[in-house]
Amino acid sequence: MRFCDELSPARVRDPRHCAPSPIIVAVQYSRFVAIGDSQTEGLGDPHPEYEFRGWADRFAHRLAAYNPDLRYANLAIRGKRTRQVLEEQLEPALALEPDLVAAPLGMNDVIGRSDLDEVRSDLDTIYRNLAKTDATVIVSTFPNVSRTIPLAARKEHRLLALNEMNREFAEIYDFVLVDLHAAPVLTDPRSWSSDRLHASPFGHERFADAAAHALGLPDADPDWGKPLPPAPEPHPVAAVIRDARWAVEFFTPWFIRKLRGVSLGDGREPKRPTLTPVVEHELH
Repeated sequence: MRFCDELSPARVRDPRHCAPSPIIVAVQYSRFVAIGDSQTEGLGDPHPEYEFRGWADRFAHRLAAYNPDLRYANLAIRGKRTRQVLEEQLEPALALEPDLVAAPLGMNDVIGRSDLDEVRSDLDTIYRNLAKTDATVIVSTFPNVSRTIPLAARKEHRLLALNEMNREFAEIYDFVLVDLHAAPVLTDPRSWSSDRLHASPFGHERFADAAAHALGLPDADPDWGKPLPPAPEPHPVAAVIRDARWAVEFFTPWFIRKLRGVSLGDGREPKRPTLTPVVEHELH
């Protein structure tokens, strides 16, 4: 299929004849809003001037490279489940009148004990309200992290169920689907930070690559999900020490918080609650 700007105006009016060119896709958005949890807040991707950037910040910079007038808000907060996104983030997001929304939702429900039928209902409510706007909406599946966290294998059936929900809703509401689950690179430990729960800077960059490709941005990398070259196997003793350190520094505190019913996101405010310009220094 040819791009619309290559055809006569009469044929452009019929979308069966063409697809928007990547440049048109890139410049048409001026109000980008991201909602969700720690993944979209950017944990695991530190920045020297502020706490975290993350895939959504990286993606916003790609959009801003083609449209300097882009404004970007990020309402995502670590630890939030789908119900909390519905109750706390949806209305503020809609009030910003976005023309592009990123809403990769549900991973904390998979890790926790949320009833998946209730998660489906909450996702449907969020997505249905977003679909009523004129915004393009980006949703995603999630990678299988059992290679980096073997305990996560116990939750794999819940992850697969969530991914199927998001695929289904993307089709129902004509959303842009970023399929992270199918990407070999995101099962590689190098795509994950030392806590094994959040993407590394490299992993966040792959997510931004995936979103750019799914949306059809110029110069998007179609091979973003290809596996990395094999890494050297760690010495068995070093691997044991690494796993023990992870259990003490990350897993145990997380498990205690879970037992107490508290979250790292309790009492936190969004890092970027209003639509503001994207500036170059934020990425470096």
